[in-house]
Amino acid sequence: MANRKLLTDELKQYFGFDTFKGNQEAIINNLIEERDTFVLMPTGGGKSLCYQLPALLMEGTAIVISPLIALMKNQVDAMRNFSEEDGIAHFLNSSLNKQAIEQVKEDILLGKTRLLYVAPESLTKAENVEFLRQVKVSFYAIDEAHCISEWGHDFRPEYRNIRPIINQIGVRPIIALTATATPKVQHDIQKNLGITDATVFKSSFNRPNLYYEVRPKTKDVDKEIIRYIKSMEGKSGIIYCLSRKKVEELAETLRVNDIKALAYHAGMDSVTRSTNQDAFILEDIDVIVATIAFGMGIDKPDVRFVIHYDIPKSLEGYYQETGRAGRDGGEGRCITFYAKKDLVKLQKFMQGKPVAEQEIGKQLLQETASYAESSVCRRKSLLHYFGEEYDKDNCNNCDNCLHPRKKVEAADVLCDVIDTVKLLKEKFKADHVVAVMAAIDAPDVLSYKHNELEVYGCQRDKTPQFLNAVITQGIIAGYLDRDIENYGLIKVTKKGLEFLNNPQPFTVVEDQDFTEADDFDQQGGTSCLDPTLFAILKDLRKKVASRKNLPPYVVFQDPSLEAMATNYPITLEELQNIPGVGQGKARRYGKEFVELIKKHVEENDIERPIDIRVRTVQSKSNIKLYLIHGIDRKVSLDALADSKDLEFDELLDELEGIVYSGTKINIDYSINERVDEENAQDIYDYFLHSTTDDLKAAMEELGDEYTEEEVRLIRN
Repeated sequence: MANRKLLTDELKQYFGFDTFKGNQEAIINNLIEERDTFVLMPTGGGKSLCYQLPALLMEGTAIVISPLIALMKNQVDAMRNFSEEDGIAHFLNSSLNKQAIEQVKEDILLGKTRLLYVAPESLTKAENVEFLRQVKVSFYAIDEAHCISEWGHDFRPEYRNIRPIINQIGVRPIIALTATATPKVQHDIQKNLGITDATVFKSSFNRPNLYYEVRPKTKDVDKEIIRYIKSMEGKSGIIYCLSRKKVEELAETLRVNDIKALAYHAGMDSVTRSTNQDAFILEDIDVIVATIAFGMGIDKPDVRFVIHYDIPKSLEGYYQETGRAGRDGGEGRCITFYAKKDLVKLQKFMQGKPVAEQEIGKQLLQETASYAESSVCRRKSLLHYFGEEYDKDNCNNCDNCLHPRKKVEAADVLCDVIDTVKLLKEKFKADHVVAVMAAIDAPDVLSYKHNELEVYGCQRDKTPQFLNAVITQGIIAGYLDRDIENYGLIKVTKKGLEFLNNPQPFTVVEDQDFTEADDFDQQGGTSCLDPTLFAILKDLRKKVASRKNLPPYVVFQDPSLEAMATNYPITLEELQNIPGVGQGKARRYGKEFVELIKKHVEENDIERPIDIRVRTVQSKSNIKLYLIHGIDRKVSLDALADSKDLEFDELLDELEGIVYSGTKINIDYSINERVDEENAQDIYDYFLHSTTDDLKAAMEELGDEYTEEEVRLIRN
């Protein structure tokens, strides 16, 4: 073990810290003693220092395998700032020219370089392997080690070749580091790297300063985000979107609404990407709208909010992305917008991938959906997923804990779940268990003849949503287990069997229903933004009703008053747009109400939602114009789709919109390439004689020989 005073002195000298954080000292000692090491440490916990300091203290050059060029450059610059010798740290990747590569190799051979950052792709090149065999390697550090696992949120196949390359260069101690890994991913990493006997250092995943919230994703999501950002004026934030197209559109929408925002995604040229990233770090802008390509290795401690415009593909990704908020221990608000239709879209993206990869992706997505829909403490759900138990019932820093839903006793339902899982021989997922219990005649239930089991329909009076909540919360409580390695099959634990023999009280909260019907609620249909105004409006309603000798609800019902206390109508015209009002009631009773609301708005300096005019960007017409010009030049449709980050069916939607608007386009050049001549003639003949251009009717008439894509292309 290294001398503690020496370590502390070196820490102070190189990094300016007086003390180590968490497990850092123990990790560093373990590596200095040349033992394999596995580090699981949340974002902001100080992972980099765990290999940077040993590299400075140990003889030779440490090889750090890292996935992102931007991350390498940042860390090399940081290390050079700690030393008077620029050669102390280098990176080796595709961004370097031949002369720069020669300088790197010279510094390494002269013994100047203690840290060499290498991209996995560069590590596998024969000339680099041959060179590194001449180098005295102190140890290997594999950063972002979750990239090794197919179950990780950012799987990179080249990471699985790291161990064979290490064997070629020369075996030395390995330290693998990641901020997000379930027990399954951890095992996968250690097995693939050949370090199953490594000393494991696991820090808590709990970030008490982060507030977690999931909101229904409605048609007004852009307006809601604009309003939220304006309430966080002057604070830094990141918005994550799944597609590059949405990143560009949303960033432009924010800008035209006077929010300093820029886009960031992998499709941009490197100069623009770096410029936008620097503008965010230097606080020239407040908000960066990005795909998940943004943020790895960005050490900005004061990001105050992270918004997910789309539900992430996995909880690992969600945890890492939200983890970029509040790294300084200060405020960090994590808001996610979720709609069930997004799940369908994400599952569609998986089509065409190998079946095993699709199954893994679906399972990871299901875990994310369960988290989003659950009414259990967000922190408890999240930590349980990463194999850590949170023993408090209320964290007081998530939407579910601050606005708890009513609990109901469900011990009998849990017993039925356990019985059903046992009778199904623990070979089915949660949706199948629910279908059997609720008597839903799904194809698999009938084909396996599970409708003949004695437990079939045992909870037919309960909703599938409630039964899913019992299963999810039974897993968190330890009575059931979701076998991740076997694609989410539900198993009964020893504790579950004991519960079945001796049931105890078991209360659950029903999951939330995130459907598009939530739209009205978001606009104040069942709750209001301004309870004070709502109370004042109720008093006025009572006076008006009393004066006219009417029941209060005849004047305006509660949902209408709640909507008024959310949207603040100050003219009769605006009042007519409130649900349940209309022109007649507005004229009969409205004058006093709008005058009262106007006075309340002025006295309290309220910015009304209607005043937040979300100025939209005419991007749709720009896209259509771009496509028309491209088709005139006979650019391939695939190239046009790629250039605007469109799926091919989305491109066809755009083309149909152009045609239906009355603009003629000629895509014969593409049809000739994509559609068999005989098939094309048959489809032409069909539409020539048909009285409708309905796609469904065409597909039924033409039959299975013709694809939907072919029919849509020719219909245009």
